[in-house]
Amino acid sequence: MDNGTVASRRNKQRRSSGPLLDAKAVAAAREALEALDEGEVGEHIGVKGVSKYAATHRFRAEVEGYSGWEWNAVVAWAPGNTAVTINEVALVQGGDALKAPAWVPYHERVRPGDLGPKDVLPPRADDPRLEGEAPRHLSGYGLKEAQERLESGDFGPSSPFARHAQFHCKTCAFFLPVANKAFAGGACVNEYSADGHVVAEDFGCGAHSDTPPAEPLSTNDNKAFDDERPERFQVR
Repeated sequence: MDNGTVASRRNKQRRSSGPLLDAKAVAAAREALEALDEGEVGEHIGVKGVSKYAATHRFRAEVEGYSGWEWNAVVAWAPGNTAVTINEVALVQGGDALKAPAWVPYHERVRPGDLGPKDVLPPRADDPRLEGEAPRHLSGYGLKEAQERLESGDFGPSSPFARHAQFHCKTCAFFLPVANKAFAGGACVNEYSADGHVVAEDFGCGAHSDTPPAEPLSTNDNKAFDDERPERFQVR
């Protein structure tokens, strides 16, 4: 082994055991973290962010509710000094920590049914369901989306009620069509059916206004027999 290789190894050893990385630096970092008194400081698990004048010492965090997190202490060193100073301490996420899901914009998080009595939900400036200036009106896209939701919902032609119905809403006296002729739907005003709901024209139920009366289960053409009435018999 030549002298250059030996000198190189010695220089690396000096750097690895310098003030930023020696046992005193680890002890100073641990002491600073324990002074926080916000949870147990576990074993020393490594160093990161090492530069000429600073390094971050990592310790396992034994803090309830923070599985996979770690304590970090940033130590700094100035040339000519034999001791380090503590720049920053923090509890941070480790590689195995449970992380929050990716942030989702508010307008993508809102779902049908989320709106409460006191909530305010203004449409987005680029809402594709609307067009024009104030007052805005429903766009073709918005109308198409509404029609698709209606037809695939509980009051559409594919629902169990509609599949078993003899008549459809379009011909029912209890069906009030919407003014927009491009929308094949309207309001049901039959209190015994989908009262107050918007239904598709080809929705149906058993309470259609033209539903015929039910036939009686049986008929009796026999006259009543009075068993207390005197009977007359002809004697020969």
